[in-house]
Amino acid sequence: MERPAWAPQGIDITMPSVSRIYDYYLGGSHNFEVDRDAARRAMEVMPGLPKIMQANRAFMRRAVRFAVDQGIDQFLDIGSGIPTFGNVHEIAQQANPDARVVYVDHDAVAVAHGRAVLEGNEKAIAVAGDLRKPLDILGSSEVNGLLDLDRPVAVLLVAVLHFVEDAYDPCTAVAELRDATAPGSAIVLTHASYEGMQIPAEQAGQVVGVYKDIRNPLIMRSRDEIARFFEGYDMVEPGLVPMPRWRPETASEEEDPYAFSGYAGVGRRA
Repeated sequence: MERPAWAPQGIDITMPSVSRIYDYYLGGSHNFEVDRDAARRAMEVMPGLPKIMQANRAFMRRAVRFAVDQGIDQFLDIGSGIPTFGNVHEIAQQANPDARVVYVDHDAVAVAHGRAVLEGNEKAIAVAGDLRKPLDILGSSEVNGLLDLDRPVAVLLVAVLHFVEDAYDPCTAVAELRDATAPGSAIVLTHASYEGMQIPAEQAGQVVGVYKDIRNPLIMRSRDEIARFFEGYDMVEPGLVPMPRWRPETASEEEDPYAFSGYAGVGRRA
């Protein structure tokens, strides 16, 4: 397989990546044939996967605008993936030119492309990091050089926690992020769930199998299990709901049924 010019040296282009598969779902071009093959296998079982990812992105944009309206001007996007049109820095800085954004991902392609996109933007950076090691992220000189953690920050965990197995104690990771941020900070979160899916759980399990095959287990959690990530936060209305139902800008009835797979919510730290 020929290595594209934009692909950093040292990455294994024969192994699919969650962030590049996500990029493919969204119609991006920073993915390899192995990523596209994995995505197509998943879509054979669940053809609405791109609609789910689009709903994720739409929720993220609404939540970022909400945070800016609440006076938050700092954003820490963990598991950010490959930047696409309408990403966090574009939405936040359109509303507040002084907004600062740090993108964090463990995928070298995501980080490299993020840095290329952000070149010349002194108020947004992309750094390497892993949600499973939140204290390393928070202690990063790059993060602390741009964000002031003594002031409110919105922590975005959009479509990332369902790739963290229970063995890595994701609740503790989220709690460490919560405790390191100032009062008034926010958490913005989406998570996959069998609840609300348009296909039987057994069929959806085949999608889980695709991700297991590429060594990126997809962990489906119930609404109650997802709600645990918001412990220590005050939930913002309308609470933890299917993505199109979180402060929709258009009638949620117009959304594709697949968009209602999984949950989204925003919490504020008192």
